[in-house]
Amino acid sequence: MKLFSSATSYLGVDIGTSSIKLVELENYKNQARLKTYGYADVSVNILSSAIERNNQAVADYINQIASRAHIQTRQVVAALPTFSVFNFIINLPAMPKKDLDAAIKWEAKKFIPVPLEEMILDWKILGNKKIKTPIKKAADNKGLDKVMNPASKDEDMFQSLKDSTDALAKKEEGQDKDKFNYEKAAIKSDSNYRILLTAAPKNLVARYIDIFKRAKFNLLSLETEAFALSRSLLGNDMSTVMIVDIGATNADICVIEEGVPVLNRGIDTGGDFITKTIMNSLNVNKDRAEQFKRDFGLSTAGDRNVPEVIQKSLNSIINEIKFVFELYQRQGSNTIDKIILTGGSAFLPNLPKYLADLLNMQVIIGDPWDRIIYPMDIKPILQEIGPRMAVSIGLAMRDI
Repeated sequence: MKLFSSATSYLGVDIGTSSIKLVELENYKNQARLKTYGYADVSVNILSSAIERNNQAVADYINQIASRAHIQTRQVVAALPTFSVFNFIINLPAMPKKDLDAAIKWEAKKFIPVPLEEMILDWKILGNKKIKTPIKKAADNKGLDKVMNPASKDEDMFQSLKDSTDALAKKEEGQDKDKFNYEKAAIKSDSNYRILLTAAPKNLVARYIDIFKRAKFNLLSLETEAFALSRSLLGNDMSTVMIVDIGATNADICVIEEGVPVLNRGIDTGGDFITKTIMNSLNVNKDRAEQFKRDFGLSTAGDRNVPEVIQKSLNSIINEIKFVFELYQRQGSNTIDKIILTGGSAFLPNLPKYLADLLNMQVIIGDPWDRIIYPMDIKPILQEIGPRMAVSIGLAMRDI
């Protein structure tokens, strides 16, 4: 549905495992204003082995949704799926930039279970600490920043990304064959650097680039879903928040610290698993199970069989939430202030209260439209679809 006339606008594209979501936002007096949106429930396997055929199918879906929604812009920001991206915190002593590059690569080898030659690395120094060397600026986004902000007009964009990463590897060859010498590189300092390290597979980045070339969209940037969710659900909120994104086939859990995702986890459990559990436990068909899920949820009113079945199906997600709490605390990090729910299953009746009582913490459903200008007469519709559109909204907000 088309809402406003054309202006500088951006399209956020969220390619999920069971749906594709598009949101077009325009820059209106330095605020994001909704132009149009669209989505379709389609099974998409972005990692399909039939790369060419699968990429063309995804590109066709995107064009079909864009056509029905009357998308005008060709400027796209997309997200890499959480399950495909490595994201973790490392601590290093203060050192010169030339040594920091090599040290980060060495540390990355301890966490990433695949050869670094197959990955593109991005890193960001967290907090307000500065390197006490003649470096003009700490490299807040090194390596993958070129992927997250690709110059998509360049036909050899991905090759240039590969070349830059390979050049770094050759430069550091020999330094890290045994172990990086931190004592030699470190500068005397009272505190270490806390660094957010992100790694994405080169072949996955290449697939996204190919998909949008086939769809004839200008891919401005690739980033992680966690950054998009932080942008749409938190805005300028600098508190420490856990976002639980429950989709159809998986649930992603991320901890946001001062607007930066510092911890990501994902499990293969989502809304479809809850539906199947109801089907098997109550011996009903899929449509009936979906109806039970939407009507009863975790409410204590009505048939108690449904809430009990749903509670059991949520155990894996709840256990993962507790594990992320423990993992975050073991890092000596801040206290998590609240949990924000998003994703298609966030509106499961009574879910926020159930989790709040169980975890003894404030739990709310996030509103990704809260920072967006839109016509009030469509507010009921937008509120209904909001949780499933949170990633695409955050992506479209990136350059506004």
